[in-house]
Amino acid sequence: MKVVITCKNFTASDHLKETIEKKFDKLGKYFSKEIVANVMLSQERGRQKLEATINAKGTIFRAEEINADVYTCLDKVVDKLSAQMSRFKTKLQKKHKEHKDILFAEVPDFPEEAEEMKIVRTKRFDLLPMSAEEAIMQMELLEHTFYVFMNMETDSVSVVYKRNDGAYGLLETRY
Repeated sequence: MKVVITCKNFTASDHLKETIEKKFDKLGKYFSKEIVANVMLSQERGRQKLEATINAKGTIFRAEEINADVYTCLDKVVDKLSAQMSRFKTKLQKKHKEHKDILFAEVPDFPEEAEEMKIVRTKRFDLLPMSAEEAIMQMELLEHTFYVFMNMETDSVSVVYKRNDGAYGLLETRY
């Protein structure tokens, strides 16, 4: 697995970069050599933030952590990614049985009974063409944290959502 480290409003020491690569090398035993782990280091309000994303041919593993100590962030992110792999090992094996990108023999089994992911409610609704601003307003009126709509600017299905920092995000689809 390759590790790509980027920094935003943050300067990473050589020691930190080496430590990140060592920690992700331990996760690397779960993946083929072509898989890339993207690690983003940033600073927000005096605290360190570490985000890691691993795209394993259609399955995305992601974890982030904010803490005063970047090394604590690193340990927690690696633990979260490892736990994700263990927790969903059986489901991932079924999905990736033909692919050799994830090496399941190396992934430890999840200690508890894997919880079944079941859908408890289904809603159907008409996609109404509107702008992202109108969708945000509709989302706020409904007091939801996300809203699916037909984006009239891109003529595709999009989602607006409320971020943890109070700002809004927009997800756009493409085929």
